[in-house]
Amino acid sequence: MTKKSAIIVWFRTDLRLHDNPALYAALNHGERIIPLYIHAPHEEGRWQPGAASRWWLHHSLSSLARDLKQLGSRLILRAGNSLEQLQQLVEETAAASVFATRCYTPAGTKRDNHVQQALQDLNIDFKLYNGNLLLEPDSIRNKSGQPYKVFTPYWRAHQQLFNSPALLPAPDQLPSVPNRVSSMALAKLELLPTQPWDKGMRQTWQVGEQAGIQQLRLHSQEIIADYPDSHDRPDIDGTSRLSPYLHFGELSVRQVAKMLIQSRQQHARPGATALLRQLVWRDFAHHILWHFPTTSDKPFDARYNHFPWQRRSNSRLLKAWQQGLTGFPIVDAGMRQLWQTGWMHNRVRMIVASLLTKNAGIHWQLGARWFWDTLVDADLAQNSMNWQWVAGCGVDAAPYFRIFNPVLQSQKFDPRGEYIRRWIPELAGLPTEYIHQPELTPPLVQQACKVILGSDYPEPILDLKASREQALLNYRQYIRSAS
Repeated sequence: MTKKSAIIVWFRTDLRLHDNPALYAALNHGERIIPLYIHAPHEEGRWQPGAASRWWLHHSLSSLARDLKQLGSRLILRAGNSLEQLQQLVEETAAASVFATRCYTPAGTKRDNHVQQALQDLNIDFKLYNGNLLLEPDSIRNKSGQPYKVFTPYWRAHQQLFNSPALLPAPDQLPSVPNRVSSMALAKLELLPTQPWDKGMRQTWQVGEQAGIQQLRLHSQEIIADYPDSHDRPDIDGTSRLSPYLHFGELSVRQVAKMLIQSRQQHARPGATALLRQLVWRDFAHHILWHFPTTSDKPFDARYNHFPWQRRSNSRLLKAWQQGLTGFPIVDAGMRQLWQTGWMHNRVRMIVASLLTKNAGIHWQLGARWFWDTLVDADLAQNSMNWQWVAGCGVDAAPYFRIFNPVLQSQKFDPRGEYIRRWIPELAGLPTEYIHQPELTPPLVQQACKVILGSDYPEPILDLKASREQALLNYRQYIRSAS
C-alpha cells in the first residue's frame, strides 16, 4: 500500500468517529479519506433490517453526516451491490485501499470474503478491524480448542483474556472529499416509514454518536449503583438503554467496558460487574452465531428441529400477542411499549417470549421475526440466541420446564403496577390488588374504575395453568421420543 494514498472508509455497523479503528488506521495511512456508507439490505438475505431498525439507521446516518461535515468531510451514500459500488468509487477516487470494521453475521461474512477476493484481484487492499466486539468470535475457545457453548465458562475465559485497551481518539478534522464524488440524498434510501407511526420513537430516542455518549455519561453511574436491585424492574429506569447505540456502533463497546472496569476498580460496585456481564453476553451471542451460523433459523439443539411449535402466522394468539391484547397486563404492557418506542425492558422480553413459545406453543421464529421488525436494537445474534434461550432449544438454554408465569412475574417486578398503568391506560384506575389480574376485578369495581373486562380490556386469551401443563407434556413427550 502506498503511503499517503486515498483510502475508502466503509462504514457499516460502526457509525461513529470516536474509537473507530478503521477510521483511525486510515488517517494514519492515507492522505485522502473517503467516508462511505452503502445501503444494500438485499445482501442480508432473509434478515433484512426491520422497520424500526431502518428508522434508527436513517437518523444515525444523518447524525454521522453532520459530524463529518463539521470536520470538513462528508459522507458518501450509495445503494446497490456493495462490491460494485466499491469498485466504482475506487475508480472515481483512485483509492488504493478500503478499510472497515468487521461484520460477524453469516451474510456479512460471506459478502466481505467475496469483496476481499475481488478487490485483491484489483490490487486493492481490504483491511478489516474489530470495532464492534470486546473479543472477536474466533479469539476465544475452550481448552479443547472448541467454541464455548455455555456462557459461564465463556464469561470466565473472557475475563482472563480481555484487557481494556486505550480508546482511539476521534479526529479533530478530516480532509475534504472532492466535489466530483457523487452521493445520494439520504431520503432516497427510503428508510423512514411512509405512514407516520414513529411518533413514539421520536419522543423516546435521540439518535447518533453524541446521543449515545450523552446517554452513557448521564446515566452510567447511577445505573451502576442501583443495577443489582433495579435492572429487573420495568417500573424503574434501571437499565442503561445503550443497546441500540451499541448495535449501530454509535457507541464503542470498548468505551462502555472501560468505564465499567474503572468503576469496579475504584468503587467496588457490583453493578459494574453485572453490566459488564451483559456486554460479554453480547459477545457470546456473536461467538455462537459465528461458529454456528444456522442458529438464526434453526435450533441450536438439533433435538428440537421437529418440535411441534405452531407455525400459523395468522394465529389468533399471535395477533393478540403482537397487539398487546392477551389479557395478561405485563405482557400487553411490554408489547405496547415495543410498538410505540421500538424497545422493551429485558425482563419483560423474557416474559412475553415465554408466553408465546411455551404457553401458546407458537414457534420462536415468529416471535423473533416480530422483534426483528419492531426493535430499534434488533441484532441477529442476540435476537436469535435470546429467543432460543427462552424457547428451550438454544445454547445454554433455560430448561424446558422453566415457564414464566406472567402474573407472578408482574407482582414481583412491577409490584404497584406502575409499568402496566403507563402502557395500558385503560387499566390505570384499577386498584393495585387487581392490576395484575384484571379478570378478578368485581363488576362494581370495574364500573367505578371505568373499565369493563371483555370490552375495554380483554379477558386472558388462554388458561395459564392448563397451557403450562400442556406445554410440559409436549416437551416431555417430544424429548423422550427424540432421545
